[in-house]
Amino acid sequence: MSKHFDALETRSPDERKSALAARLPQQIAHAKANTAYFAESLKHVDASSISSVEALAALPVVRKHDLIEMQKQRRPFGGLAAGGWGQLGRVFSSPGPIYEPEGRGTDYWRTARALYAAGFRAGDLVHNSFSYHMTPGAWILEAGAQALGCTVFPAGVGQTEQQVAAMADLRPNGYVGTPSFLRILLEKADELGIKLPSLSKALVSGEAFLPPVRDALLARGIAGYQAYATAELGVIAYETEARQGLVVDEGVIVEIVRPGTGDPVAEGEVGEVVVTTFNSHYPLIRFATGDLSAVLAGASPCGRSNLRIKGWMGRADQTTKVKGMFVHPEQVAAVVKRHAEIVKARLVVTNPDSTDLMTLNCEVAAPGGALGKSIADTVRDVTKLRAEVNLVAVDSLANDGKVIEDARKYD
Repeated sequence: MSKHFDALETRSPDERKSALAARLPQQIAHAKANTAYFAESLKHVDASSISSVEALAALPVVRKHDLIEMQKQRRPFGGLAAGGWGQLGRVFSSPGPIYEPEGRGTDYWRTARALYAAGFRAGDLVHNSFSYHMTPGAWILEAGAQALGCTVFPAGVGQTEQQVAAMADLRPNGYVGTPSFLRILLEKADELGIKLPSLSKALVSGEAFLPPVRDALLARGIAGYQAYATAELGVIAYETEARQGLVVDEGVIVEIVRPGTGDPVAEGEVGEVVVTTFNSHYPLIRFATGDLSAVLAGASPCGRSNLRIKGWMGRADQTTKVKGMFVHPEQVAAVVKRHAEIVKARLVVTNPDSTDLMTLNCEVAAPGGALGKSIADTVRDVTKLRAEVNLVAVDSLANDGKVIEDARKYD
């Protein structure tokens, strides 16, 4: 049996680029023709010209943190969904609330590929401990498992003793859910003196999957892998046996951009994850997830040839309040764009003597002259707040994706 889900995973770069050149313009045209939002935001865009990731980078981003307001203005999906209720199988609600559509079709969220990479196969019984209440997590994993030919036990969350009893009776091969809840279930089984020898694999998501947790599972004979997914996009990337980052799913395009902008960063630099999906029901174009990650160089040793990312590295939405005024990453980006000398910037907020102080650290090739004052004037113009400006050498700021650092102390 192949260790790869299909031939798409091992395509050459030229094959993938050629396929993208054909598919991407079609998706842009579909989004323009079938959604109110993209009909407006891309009305001056020639879809046939967007045939590469480089061309895609010129389009505006759609930010996840804007969805709540967008959906209030255009119910129920902010003008981003194509088609009406009859084309959808389910609709979900995530905290906010943000409503997410699920179109009809097999493995709508493209989860089977991630499950296959984690060792799941037809005939497995899968214990699903994601929530089935309002949010799509459980349905995302269930759809992929069933597409693989697995049987699913819809455990949901809570009722740990009943879940452990069911696992002992039914003897599932695999688990899907958060890693923390799997730990809770295993500890409850230990407490009850119940053995769960059948459980040998897990695909976890929804929170960070740290190496100590992974190793603790391996010590119990459970090989755990992680998937990076969101309620809007489904699976974005997934872990393989190589254990070197996450391989991007074949059904999406991933870019890493500087937070607060749509500008791609250099390979290896931490930035915000922006995703374009080929989903026909919810054709999101350059959807900014609010998550931080970075591209890993080269191809995975597992043989899968698509782009790799490091995985979830924190949140990109670093908006903070200073002296009663909100300061956003987009404002820092606006300051940088007005000064070609700035290579990179990081706004640090402190509170010496219990008074808020903003310091904008700017990487520049040649510090000195009147540049600092000019930048400070721009900060005040953009944010309506005063800031000190600290000019530093190129490559001296941390590569952690932070544009705004709140370093205030309150003790």
